[in-house]
Amino acid sequence: MNKKNIKKVSPDNYPYLLKQIPDPPAALYILGNLPDEKLPHISIVGTRKATSNGCLIAKTLAKELSEAGCIIVSGLAMGIDTAAHEGVITAKGKTIAVLGNGLNDIYPRLNKNLAEKILELGGAIISEYPPDEPAFPSNFLARNRLVSGLCLGTVVVEAPERSGSLVTARLALEQNREVFIIPGPANHPNYAGSHQLIREGARLVISAQNILEDLDIKPLTSKEVFSSEEESILKIISKNKKPLSIDKIIELAKLDSQTANKTIAFLVIKGIIKETLGRYGLK
Repeated sequence: MNKKNIKKVSPDNYPYLLKQIPDPPAALYILGNLPDEKLPHISIVGTRKATSNGCLIAKTLAKELSEAGCIIVSGLAMGIDTAAHEGVITAKGKTIAVLGNGLNDIYPRLNKNLAEKILELGGAIISEYPPDEPAFPSNFLARNRLVSGLCLGTVVVEAPERSGSLVTARLALEQNREVFIIPGPANHPNYAGSHQLIREGARLVISAQNILEDLDIKPLTSKEVFSSEEESILKIISKNKKPLSIDKIIELAKLDSQTANKTIAFLVIKGIIKETLGRYGLK
């Protein structure tokens, strides 16, 4: 791992989804290369003190989602994060690890070899902190907004009552992204926070296929297939000579705010429409 290859990226060059969060970082430091943002990004998070079954679930989900063409984002922490990154590596896919410290020091150090494998397969290790920034505890909660902010949805596997992954899930909701929960035994403390999120309206899922269906992610084909919401928004945009604001699109398409935002994000990522000064038009 050559730390001299750390790149500094300004907000103008952030992936589209990261630009949309309320508090994007002042800069991003990157080792490796950010994967194509047109591919759907999904984060998988959970407790550091995971059970062997929870790790197996996270690893399997990450492997299957990676094989379906998704980019998996997580935090390189021990437990569920590690299992998620390992699942992608098993599939020889690409994953992004978001650190809570500077990139001159991989933390936790036990995952240095894992970090190297991520880079070897074309993934990235990123941070908002300068290269020599230590791993302060407060940094890890702050970095969670990047884990969710890069993604269309966040999957929570094993979250106790005070887990940092609950923060990531709530940040994802604030960012108007989907939150998916893997349920577990009713009395197991590792699922107390997870089950509370389900009670609050997060989506219960038990497989990668559930997640792909809920996010309307289809296998790549030679012909682009649009959802009914995408077709509706594309018709509205194409009929207007000037780019439209999100509020005008919501009004004309008669869609709720969350559905409209998610659909527009998909169309931007696919390179079909573009954003200019907060308005959207065909590319």
